[in-house]
Amino acid sequence: MDARRVLPAVAIGLLTASPPVHLTAQSSPHPFQATDYYRLVSVADPRFAPDGRRLALTVTTVVEDKDRRHSEIWMVPTDGLTPAFRYTSPAAEASQPVWSPDGSLLAFSSKREGFPDDVWFLRATPPGGEAFQVPGVHALPVFSHDGKWLLYGWRGPEPDSAKQEKWRDRISPTAITRGPDPKRFDGRVYTSLPFVEDERGLVPPREARRPSHLYLAPVAGGEPKQLTSGDLSQRDPDWSPDGKAVVFVQDSTELDEVRSEPRPQLYVLTVADGVLRRIATPFVENRAPAWSPDGKSIAFVCSKGRGEENDVCVIPAEGGAVRNLTTAWDLDPTAPSWAPDGRMIYCRAEIRGNIHVFAIPVAGGAVRQVTTGERQLGGFDVSRDGKWLAYSTSDVTHPDEAYVTQLSARGPGGPGGPGSERRLTSFNDSLVAELVTIPADTFWFPSVGGLRIEAFLMRPHGYRPEKTYPLILYIHGGPHWNYGNVFFPEFQLLAAQGYWVLLVNPRGSTGYGHAFTFASRGRWGLEDYEDLMKAVDLAIARGGVDSTRLGVAGGSYGGFMTNWVVGHTGRFAAAESDRSIYDWFSWYGSSDAQGLTDYEFYGPPWKEDSLYRALSPRTYAGNIRTPMLIVHSDDDRRTPIADAEQLFVMLRRRGVPAEFVRYPRSFHGLSRTGPPWLLVDRLERIRTWFAHWLGNGEGPPAAGAVH
Repeated sequence: MDARRVLPAVAIGLLTASPPVHLTAQSSPHPFQATDYYRLVSVADPRFAPDGRRLALTVTTVVEDKDRRHSEIWMVPTDGLTPAFRYTSPAAEASQPVWSPDGSLLAFSSKREGFPDDVWFLRATPPGGEAFQVPGVHALPVFSHDGKWLLYGWRGPEPDSAKQEKWRDRISPTAITRGPDPKRFDGRVYTSLPFVEDERGLVPPREARRPSHLYLAPVAGGEPKQLTSGDLSQRDPDWSPDGKAVVFVQDSTELDEVRSEPRPQLYVLTVADGVLRRIATPFVENRAPAWSPDGKSIAFVCSKGRGEENDVCVIPAEGGAVRNLTTAWDLDPTAPSWAPDGRMIYCRAEIRGNIHVFAIPVAGGAVRQVTTGERQLGGFDVSRDGKWLAYSTSDVTHPDEAYVTQLSARGPGGPGGPGSERRLTSFNDSLVAELVTIPADTFWFPSVGGLRIEAFLMRPHGYRPEKTYPLILYIHGGPHWNYGNVFFPEFQLLAAQGYWVLLVNPRGSTGYGHAFTFASRGRWGLEDYEDLMKAVDLAIARGGVDSTRLGVAGGSYGGFMTNWVVGHTGRFAAAESDRSIYDWFSWYGSSDAQGLTDYEFYGPPWKEDSLYRALSPRTYAGNIRTPMLIVHSDDDRRTPIADAEQLFVMLRRRGVPAEFVRYPRSFHGLSRTGPPWLLVDRLERIRTWFAHWLGNGEGPPAAGAVH
């Protein structure tokens, strides 16, 4: 073993440890405050050890004094009796655990200074030892079923020319123009699209990028063998059970400058001789292939194209007729996962405001919901014996924790029964014990065209029936996303301050069937706006709402809709518009996601000029009188900041009260994954903005009368 490639880790058999403790001066219990975010712990990536006795997890905490997040691999016994313990070094980042088939090794991702590759290994059986790297493995691998080989995707070694002439990653090799000395030019030259991506900013010119190919290395280490080549990338590989072949996805449109319709297709590679064959299907999109345990079939997510239904399909590994297993099922599946006996395929799907695991009979029959409850499940894993299901989950009043439940032919048993659920971790218990968390009441109502809409209403902290309280309508992003039964710090914060918090899943939201998801196509701001306003009316009719103190807020699509709402009604006394769209024309020319409106608005703006104009909040900006807080990230490339700038200038030129908060070092996902200091700052600014204009449950607005 190369001594340079070994860093300290935690040996097997460690004592129980705890995630970093954040001291708080708050007396308990107290309503959620912005700085409580620093104490939230995220639990993800549950992975069973092959013997089913342990579960590896990615545990992420916030390091407040360094304004960053920190991830480690933790291990928890599945008996439900033994606490979780830290498995990787607290001095280094670690995530995405992957077990070897015999349970002797645990691979994981870890960026460590001085080491070019991000994949590390730990010996998971006695005597344990320190983390090490396997020579020839340059990315997180997929173990062959016999545990002898490691398969991974990699762009290959960086060419010497790129190392010596860094400008080659900034200047398109097809550029016509030339400067006198490329070493003195620190700009960029593009000759094609795309040139920006959210969370990456300016990206290397398309012509200078290298595709990702599949490589194979022995588990003991050695020179990797390149299995695929060419101008296209190969992704999502999965081994055949006998280790003789690999299935993967390759998209023939990858090199197209404008990808109006991606076409991911399935391919099988024979490892020994490199023979490659495409598995033809009648579908435009074929994703997430998974080989059946007997090696005879491949399951995958199939679709006829953008905007069409996603299903789980199965095809013989040698090719042939495709069977769609979910034709009669109206939800959208995630990547399929086979039961060990090959009789069931498991996947996750959104259902109303929840996310659950579903079982799909391979022989045919109705899809069955496996997990239940008002909550949203994160990643899941099935034990090797097929008897247990592990997952992370959260609900409105509880952050992430890890659970297991027993599987049977009829699904999990009830509490205390043979299939009862076990909670394995308690990372957030100390925080929750100090908080007054606020649940959400669910209600349904009929809206335009007879569609039934689901909404969630959080009651203000300290609610008294004889009083009325301000209400904030919060609008989700997407629009193909949803609100639901998961812990949202933002909403806990506002409800804690004495606001009704109204969350609505208008048409266009996911989890209510395919037709519902695309019911807003070409009509953003029309019937979906009516859905939102009807929800506000019903919330007021339920009682306890001060209708003179209404607020509206949202991000992304929710920011677009916030701008739209205040341009169409004066009923709201204050608004907060987050990473929003103001003008679809300027957005189209600066975003990294033009394909969204190419589909949703039936074409680009030069073909659908009238629709883009009619659906732009800018068209109705002259109607806006509502005081507005505008929040945007400088480096947001999904909804670039120029739209926020235009909105702010318009408001101030017209004398409308407005405040513009610009955040550096952050992207479109600031509210979820941005730098912790900025994320918490944003929470507090939203709170204080609404407190000024709406007051709260205990006091009137500082701004005085709102009407």
